[in-house]
Amino acid sequence: MRFGILGPLDIRTDDGTPVDPGGPRPRALLTLLLLDAGRTVPAARLIDGLYGSGPPAGAANALQSQISRLRGRLAPHTPVEGSGAGYRVVTPPESVDSHVFERLCREGRAALAAGDHARAAAGLREALALWRGPALPDLPEEPAETARLTELRLTAVQDRIEAELALGGGAELVPELRGLLSAHPLSERLYGQLMRALHAGGRPAEALTVYEEARRTLAEQLGADPSPELSALHGELLRGHPATAPRRPRLPAQLTRCVGRDAELERITALFADARLVTLTGPGGTGKTRLAIEAASRCDPSVSPADVCFVELAPLTDGGQIPYAVLTALGVREGFRTAGVDATERLLTALEDREALLVLDNCEHLVDAAAALAALLLGACRGVRILATSRESLGITGEALVPVPPLSPRPSVELFLERARAVRPGFDGHARVPEICAALDGLPLAIELAAARLRTLGPDELADRLDDRFRLLSRGDRSKAPRHRTLRAVVEWSWELLDEEERELARRLTVFTGGATLEAVEAVCGVPHPEDLLASLVEKSLLEHLPEGRYRMLETLRAFAAEGLTGRDGLRDAHAAYFLGLAERAEPHLRTGGQLPWLARLSAELGNLDAAQRHLTETDPREALRLMAALTWFHWLRGLHGEQVPRARALLATVGEEPPEGLTEEYALCAMNTVSWDEADDPAEAGRAARASALMESLDRPLRLPFAVVLHSVICGPVLVADGVPRVQVGKAPWGLALLDMGIGYQELFAGRAAEAEAAFTRSLERFRATGDRWGMANCLDPLGAFANRRGAYDQALELLDEGLAHVRELEAPEETADLLRSRALVLLHRGETEEAATHFTHSAALARTAGAGDKVASARRGLGDVARLTGDTARARVEYENALRLCAGNWFSTGESVRLLVGLGRTSAAEGDAETAADWLEQARVLALDSPDVLALAEVAESLAVVARAPERAAELLGAATGLRGAPAPGDPDAARAERSVRARLAPEAYARAFERGRGLRAAAMGAR
Repeated sequence: MRFGILGPLDIRTDDGTPVDPGGPRPRALLTLLLLDAGRTVPAARLIDGLYGSGPPAGAANALQSQISRLRGRLAPHTPVEGSGAGYRVVTPPESVDSHVFERLCREGRAALAAGDHARAAAGLREALALWRGPALPDLPEEPAETARLTELRLTAVQDRIEAELALGGGAELVPELRGLLSAHPLSERLYGQLMRALHAGGRPAEALTVYEEARRTLAEQLGADPSPELSALHGELLRGHPATAPRRPRLPAQLTRCVGRDAELERITALFADARLVTLTGPGGTGKTRLAIEAASRCDPSVSPADVCFVELAPLTDGGQIPYAVLTALGVREGFRTAGVDATERLLTALEDREALLVLDNCEHLVDAAAALAALLLGACRGVRILATSRESLGITGEALVPVPPLSPRPSVELFLERARAVRPGFDGHARVPEICAALDGLPLAIELAAARLRTLGPDELADRLDDRFRLLSRGDRSKAPRHRTLRAVVEWSWELLDEEERELARRLTVFTGGATLEAVEAVCGVPHPEDLLASLVEKSLLEHLPEGRYRMLETLRAFAAEGLTGRDGLRDAHAAYFLGLAERAEPHLRTGGQLPWLARLSAELGNLDAAQRHLTETDPREALRLMAALTWFHWLRGLHGEQVPRARALLATVGEEPPEGLTEEYALCAMNTVSWDEADDPAEAGRAARASALMESLDRPLRLPFAVVLHSVICGPVLVADGVPRVQVGKAPWGLALLDMGIGYQELFAGRAAEAEAAFTRSLERFRATGDRWGMANCLDPLGAFANRRGAYDQALELLDEGLAHVRELEAPEETADLLRSRALVLLHRGETEEAATHFTHSAALARTAGAGDKVASARRGLGDVARLTGDTARARVEYENALRLCAGNWFSTGESVRLLVGLGRTSAAEGDAETAADWLEQARVLALDSPDVLALAEVAESLAVVARAPERAAELLGAATGLRGAPAPGDPDAARAERSVRARLAPEAYARAFERGRGLRAAAMGAR
C-alpha cells in the first residue's frame, strides 16, 4: 500500500484503489504510526498524540479498540502488529510520502553540494510534488513533527530555487521568492536568492534595494545586522560582479562519494544536538577530512541556519596565523585603515551573534593554538559550533570525540572498486581485492592509492607487492606511533614504485608550502625541464596538478618525502632566493597597468613567500629586509598589512638598532611595517613611527621603492614638501613623480591653496595614466571629482568618479570602492537626488564594513545623516551622526571625519532652532579641527559658526575665513550656499563684502573666538 500524510491522509492499494481508514481517531492513529513506519511506537506516545495532555479514563483500552478497527480497515494489505513495547504498522518507510520526501530532499541537497544542479532541481521538484496540503492535518494537535516537516519543505523550496538559479533562472523566480519572503520575512537565504534572481533578470538596482529591506527588517525585528554571507553577496553586486551562488556551505566540492561512514555521520549529527565542539580523531589516512566535509555538507538548515565554513590549517606553520585563516575562509578582508587590528578581535567581532559551523581541518601540528582559539570562540560566540579534525584531541572541556577507525571489510572493497573504475573503466572486481584491502588495514588513503595503481598493474601484481611490503613493516620499529606504521606502509609502497629521479624530485618538492609552479620547481629544485617527471608524479598520485597550473603534494606524502631529503638547508636557501627574486620582479609591475596578474600570482604564492620570509629572517636578515620591502606594496594593496606587523617586528629585532649598509630604505620600510594603527597611543608605537620617519628623511638619494611615501604619509602626516624641498626623494621615475604630485596635491589642499592642489592632482593623474596604475588613477580621480563637486560641476564630478570606480572594481578593493561611492553619493546629494544619494551612502558603508574600515563606515553614515538633515529628518540625522562618531579611530587621518560629524550635530541643532546646543557642538569641532591638518574640515566649522554667530559682521568674517581655508568658494555645496544666503540677508552688500574679505585674510586666525 501507499500512504500519504503530507496533506489529508490518503491510502491506496498498489493498484491505486483508495482505502478509507475511518473517522478522525483512526486517521490520527494511522498518521502517528506512519511517522515511524516499520518501527514500534510506544503506546504512551500514541495516547498522547490522540488525546493530548488530558487523556480519558481507560485510554489504553480505547487505544486497543482503535487499533483493532484500524487493522480491519487495512487488512489484508498492511498488518498492524502489537507488542509489550507498543504498536507498529508493517510497511516500509518508502511507502509513506513523508519518508520519500525526506529521502529526496537529502539526495537533492547532496546533488546541489556536488554541483549537479539539474539532478538537484529535478529531485527537489519531485519531492515537493508529494505535498497535497499542510503536513499531518489529521492529528488533533499540531506536534513538533509538523513544524519540522514544514520547515524542511521550505528548505527544499529554497534548495530547488538554488539549483534553478545555478541553471540560469532569474526573473521567473522573483514572484515566488517575494511570496515566500512575505511569509518568512526573516529568512536571509530567501533575501539572497531574491537578490540573485533580480540581478540575473537584469534588475540590479532592485537587487540592491532588497538588501536594504533585509537589513532594515533584521534590525527592526531582531536587532541584528545581515550575516557575513548576505553582506558578501551584497558586496559582489556593488562591485558589479555577476550574482553567483552564495558559498553555502563554504566547503570544498567533492568529486567522489563518501563510502562506509554512515555510523560516524549519525554520531556526529547526534553529538551536535548537545555539544558545540566535536573532534574527529584518528591516524592519518583514515579520511577525517573527507568525513568532516560530508558531515558539514549535511548541516540541515531547517534545524540550524548555520553558516558552514571550511578552514584548512595544513598549510599553516604558525599558530598565530589561525585567526587569519578563519577570517579568510569567512571572506572577512582586512581594510587599509584597520591594518594591524588584532585578528582574533576581528574574528570575535565577525562571529558575534552569528550562528556558524567552523570546520577546522588538520589541527594536529598546531594543536595548542587551535585549542586556545576554539575555546575562545566557543566561550565568546554562543552561536558558533566547531567540527575539528586532528590526530589528537584538542583537550577542551565539553569536547566530544568521534574516533574515525579504518573501514570494515565490505566498505573497504566498495571504496576500492569505485576508485579503481575511475582509472580502469569497466573493472568488475577481482578475487584478490578483499585481500588487498585487508593488507592495507582498511585505510581509505591507502586503498585509494592502491586502486590508482591499477592504471599500470594488474590485481595480482598489486596484491603481491602489498603483501611483501607489509610483512617487512610489521616487524619494524614498534616505538613509532601506529599512524606512522600503517600509513608509512602505504606511502612507502607507493614510493617504491618511483624511479630514483622521481623520488629525488618528490623529496625536493617538499620545500614548497602550498604548491609550486613549473617555473619555481625548475629554479628551486635544480632539475632542468622537469615537465616529464612532474607528469609522472601526477600520474602516480604523488602530486596534484591544480587547474591554475600549480603542482601540490598531499601533506602526508610531503611529510614522508621530507624525511629522506638531504641538503635541506641549501634547498631552503634556493627556495628563499627564488621567491625573493619573484617578489622583486613583481614589485614594479604592481605599479603598472599589468598589476592584476601579478597581484594574483603573489596571492597564490603567499605560503611560499611567508616561508621564505621566516627562513631569511633566521639565516640572512639582509635578504629578509629586501624581501619584506619588495612585498610591502603587495601587502598594502591586498589589505594584509596586519599579518606583516609581527614578522616585521621579529625581523627588526634580529637586525638590531641600525640599518645594514646600503639597506636604509629597506630597514625604514621594515620599521614602518611594525606600526599598528590600533596602538597609536602606545609610546613604543610612536617611537617606531618616529624612527621610520627619520630614516626615510635621512636618505640622500631617490627611493628605489617609491610606494614607501604612502606609508610615510599615513604614519607621519601629509606634509611631503617643506620649504620647497621634498622630505622624501622619489627620483625621476614616472610613478614616483606621480605619487609626489599626489602628495603635493593633498598638501596644497590642506594648506588652502585649491587651484594649486587641483593642478597637482591633475598632473598626478596624467602621470599615473602613463603608468597604467589603477590605484594611482583612482586616488587622483577622487579628489578631482571633489573639486568639480564643490564648484557645482556635478556632471563632470560624476564622470571623474565613475572612472575611478571602474579602476578600483578591477582591483577588487572594497575600501577604495567605498571611498568613491561615498564621493559619488555626495555629488548626488548636492544636486538634490537624495534617494539615490542615500542608496550610495548605504552601499559605501556596507563595503567599508566588509573591509573593517571603521572611519570609512563613519564617513558614509555621516552622509546618511546629511541626507536626513537636508530633507528635514533631524532626529534621524542626529542618530546617524552620533553612531558614526563612535566609529572614528584615534589617528590623524580620522580627526577630520570626527570634526565633520561634530559639525553635522551642530547643524542639526541649528536646524531645530537650538542655537546654544549648536554652538556647543561647533566649539568642540573647532577645538578638534585646530589640531588637524585637514583645513577643509576647519572650513566647514567656520561656515557652521557663521550660521549661529550673533553679530552679522562676525558671521560674514567666518564665511570669508571658510573660503580662505578652502582656497576657493564652494557654490556646489548646499550647506555653504545656505550659510551665505543667511548671512547676506542680515547685512548690506558693502558691509558683507568688507567683513568677508577681512575673514578671508584672517583664515584660521579668525577661528580664535566666537
